[in-house]
Amino acid sequence: MSQQQHSASEQGGAKVAIQKFGRFLSGMVMPNIGAFIAWGLITALFIPTGWFPNESLATLVGPMITYLLPILIGYTGGQMIHGTRGGVIGAVATMGVIIGSDIPMFLGAMIIGPLAAWILKKFDQSIEGKIPSGFEMLINNFSSGIIGGLLALGAYKGIGPVVEMISKGLANGVQWLIDAGLLPLTNIIIEPAKVLFLNNAINHGVLGPIALDQATKTGQSIIFMLESNPGPGLGILLAFWLFGRGAAKQSAPGAVVIHFLGGIHEIYFPYILMNPRLILAAIAGGVAGTFTFVLFGAGLVATPSPGSIFAYFAMTPKGGWLPMLSGVVVATIVSFLVAALLMKTSKQKEDGEDLESAQTKMKEMKAQAKGTAVASPAPEAAPKTIENVQKIVFACDAGMGSSAMGASILRKKMTKAGIDVTVINTAINDLPSDADIVITHKTLTDRARLKVPAAEHISIDDFLKSPQYDELVSRLGT
Repeated sequence: MSQQQHSASEQGGAKVAIQKFGRFLSGMVMPNIGAFIAWGLITALFIPTGWFPNESLATLVGPMITYLLPILIGYTGGQMIHGTRGGVIGAVATMGVIIGSDIPMFLGAMIIGPLAAWILKKFDQSIEGKIPSGFEMLINNFSSGIIGGLLALGAYKGIGPVVEMISKGLANGVQWLIDAGLLPLTNIIIEPAKVLFLNNAINHGVLGPIALDQATKTGQSIIFMLESNPGPGLGILLAFWLFGRGAAKQSAPGAVVIHFLGGIHEIYFPYILMNPRLILAAIAGGVAGTFTFVLFGAGLVATPSPGSIFAYFAMTPKGGWLPMLSGVVVATIVSFLVAALLMKTSKQKEDGEDLESAQTKMKEMKAQAKGTAVASPAPEAAPKTIENVQKIVFACDAGMGSSAMGASILRKKMTKAGIDVTVINTAINDLPSDADIVITHKTLTDRARLKVPAAEHISIDDFLKSPQYDELVSRLGT
């Protein structure tokens, strides 16, 4: 192997390692986004500076961010390592870091939750097959209780204070960037990272905990807006809408709706991959938007997830709509102008073949970011009829984005055809055992088959417009 090839291999390995770590961090937060939104809404509505100040209802704010949210993260992190037992011991150990600190322990929960579950998993493996018959429940319960109690004590005296020191250091660093007027420069890193599918890791794993700590002190945080601003992506899509050609131009209006209103930012990534120079438009829009947020003192009370303009309105504190909209509009205008200039001076043709190639490249990158390889379409399973189909399950990596859209589309088609079948979406790791038909992207089908081998598995390329939907409706309707 040449030195150049060795260097490229090392870079690829480093990127995969970062992506895996990012997926793990975001995986602890993403399933709990509903709880974060609930806390954000209660905060926005009832704190003294909220839309409807209420001293009694505002008492929910403190306990939710101090106890509920970190415990949920700790439980989820533990569950990812060692199932329900890991989740329980992760929650117990998280209580130690919560009590051992004076700030919300999101970072501490991300550390101690998985660590506690890993320790319990190793203990369970060490005694596997050695437990006397009839003593399984007794030993399992007491082992998790004793280990969990000891870890909670250790976290209280050790991890909590250390994480508090780290969190305060990071918060001080971010505050220094704000005071020095350098915060917009973070978008030089954030925007390219989004296209590499590190957006969830950055937003929920790194920026989120810092922003939440800041929000508890000031009632809002601009950090929530660094990655989630829909303006840069909107500007690029509008440029394709007006100046693109072929399939890129025709698909741009639909992508605008999904991105700006639905909050699914991944929809614009293929357009950048089709013309990589457009990453400069995203960076310019991000920097300009953040500069405007800083200039007008904008901020949100909680994570706007997904990054929809509706979520931005919901998470904006009282009196903050104009500063928020200013940053989004400026980011859109700047990214649009830069993208339009780059497209006009580019020799690349944005035709249907280019877009299809870019979408394929995006799927390969997303598969790599999820720790899988782009596989060949899975072998067809025995087709099922309406007599033995009660539940159809869409599955994706997180169970919240693409699978939710696919399930909604198929559910409407089933209802219109008069077919009484349950259609749901879930994370691939949470596939129910009673699923009759499982629909996944082709890169995840093999994993889904291992989880639910008895189900019929359907592999698709695009959750938004797969021809398999109509074929399935036709088959089950006969």
